[in-house]
Amino acid sequence: MGAMTMALDNPVRRNTDRVFFTGMALALAIMMVVGFWPTYFMRNAALPPLSWLYHAHGALFVVWISLFIAQTALVSNRRTDVHRKVGIVGAVVAAMVFAMGVTVSIETLRRGGGPPAGDPRFFFAIPMGDMFVFGALALAGILMRRRTDWHKRFMLLASISVITAAVARFLVQVGMGGPGLFVGTDLFVLAVVIYDLATRGRVHPATLWGGAAVVIFKPLLFALSGTAPWLAFADAVS
Repeated sequence: MGAMTMALDNPVRRNTDRVFFTGMALALAIMMVVGFWPTYFMRNAALPPLSWLYHAHGALFVVWISLFIAQTALVSNRRTDVHRKVGIVGAVVAAMVFAMGVTVSIETLRRGGGPPAGDPRFFFAIPMGDMFVFGALALAGILMRRRTDWHKRFMLLASISVITAAVARFLVQVGMGGPGLFVGTDLFVLAVVIYDLATRGRVHPATLWGGAAVVIFKPLLFALSGTAPWLAFADAVS
């Protein structure tokens, strides 16, 4: 077992990393397209038209996932020099995704969006949880850019965090819903955990902390959405 772990420490691990992280980026892109296909990419004419704010939000989301695929592909093709230059653009896009995500979440709250007959202040905790976690993990990835094993895991987990909305829409398409939106996102995190165990023999600290933010913090925030502090916060921004 020790020999196997050592064998995966250097060139073999680098090669498996290239395949895994590129594959995960593509899997997130597929989930994005499938989840938003009927409501964004091929929006039904019977649905009300989207405002410019939601078009901008959707476009930024597509740019982020596309950029993530491009960055993993550059590393896979050993073009880390270009990867670093594109990373500057990625940092700007990450900030824009965060700002737009918060803006859209507040706008949805103000117009009473969310499940029918539900308090929009409760639903507000879901997209805000996505944005809080995305912002924290993307920032951690940028700050840890010189430690590639940390950097790529934080960036992958940040991208997984914002796929929750696509997962929720996919589950509705197949007749599921409710807390499944969190579980569906958690399956992507589980894939990272399994990969770490298979290639390193342990879970990488970035996966542990970043994964916990996705798996625990977001549903915990939703669980607290009925408390007085959260309701006061939602009322203050609405």
